[in-house]
Amino acid sequence: MSAAIPALVIAVDGPAASGKGTLARRLSAHYGLPYLDTGLLYRMVARAMLDAGHDIRDAAAAGHIVSRFDQGAFDEDTLRGREIGEAASVVAAMPAVRSGLVERQRRFAAQADGAVLDGRDIGTVICPDAPAKLFVTATPEVRAARRQKELAGRGESATFDGILADIRRRDARDSGRSDAPLKAAEDAVILDTSALTIEEALAAAIAIVERRRAAAQGLLTER
Repeated sequence: MSAAIPALVIAVDGPAASGKGTLARRLSAHYGLPYLDTGLLYRMVARAMLDAGHDIRDAAAAGHIVSRFDQGAFDEDTLRGREIGEAASVVAAMPAVRSGLVERQRRFAAQADGAVLDGRDIGTVICPDAPAKLFVTATPEVRAARRQKELAGRGESATFDGILADIRRRDARDSGRSDAPLKAAEDAVILDTSALTIEEALAAAIAIVERRRAAAQGLLTER
């Protein structure tokens, strides 16, 4: 009797504007798996905080909101943009917010065939047993240029230097927080997209996933 093939959970982590979201969506389409942008959950908390008139640094208010917000109540357009991204980075550093969102993310990852999740602690905290883990990165300058282009496409004006400063500030905050800091899991494969087109990055990501799937299936067969 052959062993069952394990669910394919793909964890995609990395800093802001590294290309992880685009890659995760493409991987989701390639493998026919459901996709969750976990960063949107933190943006939802931040959006709810701002809409309710709370100080974005009010940890008690954030802890109250995270336990009861409705994911389906948000228009995704209101969750994008530079201001909400910065606010989301602030609430994401709050232990009560992170712990409050853990189970939502794990339930999504536990679907029968697997799932693709992107964020900053998927491979280290949310899905530490995921068979395929990628840590997607790029230089701060490349990421700033990408973000500037993205904002311009939405009609938002921002200087390259201002965006670069924001990115460096967010990197420091995300990497320096005490709870689930941004870092590559020990068994994650680093994918630097600085000099890659999206097609090249996707091809590299698929190759990484296939190697991990083969390795996981080999271990399962040996047992």
